[in-house]
Amino acid sequence: MSAPARIPAESRTPAALQRARLPQPQDNARVQAIDALLPQTQCGQCGYAGCLPYARALAQGSTLPNRCPPGGTAGMEALSALLQVPPLPLDPACGAPRPLHVARIDESLCIGCTLCIQACPVDAIVGAVKRMHTVLAGRCTGCDLCLPPCPMDCIQMLPVLPARPWTTLDAGRAREQLRARAERLAREQARNEARLVDQAQHALTELAARDDLAQEELARRTAIVERALARARERRATRAARAPAPATAPGAAARETPA
Repeated sequence: MSAPARIPAESRTPAALQRARLPQPQDNARVQAIDALLPQTQCGQCGYAGCLPYARALAQGSTLPNRCPPGGTAGMEALSALLQVPPLPLDPACGAPRPLHVARIDESLCIGCTLCIQACPVDAIVGAVKRMHTVLAGRCTGCDLCLPPCPMDCIQMLPVLPARPWTTLDAGRAREQLRARAERLAREQARNEARLVDQAQHALTELAARDDLAQEELARRTAIVERALARARERRATRAARAPAPATAPGAAARETPA
């Protein structure tokens, strides 16, 4: 069984990653049970785009349960028990376990490019274009995904002190933060699409009222705006079709035990 190579963070499409990490109608109880055992850091060290894509692959039997460094030995043993396969040592190609880390931005070097904000799967980084960014340490999962896109190399991963394990309670919070981010992005996309539709409809109204254009030119401009309007409506329909299924929070996430 060949394992996938780790997906480079800098080559991932944020929108595609967001969809992959969210529950889908085809995710059965087995996928949900596996996902409940994963740490929800969304780090991609397993070679998949996040914890849920890895859970889907495990449910299909296309990968092994020894590819999750953040889950540690306990996590791998729990996965092996659920899947009823012999436990294996951690695949060294996936990295090594480490104490819980969080990101810190050197604000004196930050140029406000927002690339780290786009990469963060749990909205743990706040800021605006050409404004200083900062990390909300309590939300950070230590996934490292903000490091590769930073053009200033101004982000460090620092160990949490005093050292503590990543727990199932942390995993539950991270899962909710992931969903909240998806809902925020969906709202922003819906507002943008509505704005584009309004602009296109306003442009059509203005064109219809003009009497200073030749018929050929009026028809040409009208066709351009109508195509733009059709694209905006198509994007809206596609987004609605991709809306994630409601998530059921695993009961294990309520317990303060190591993930």
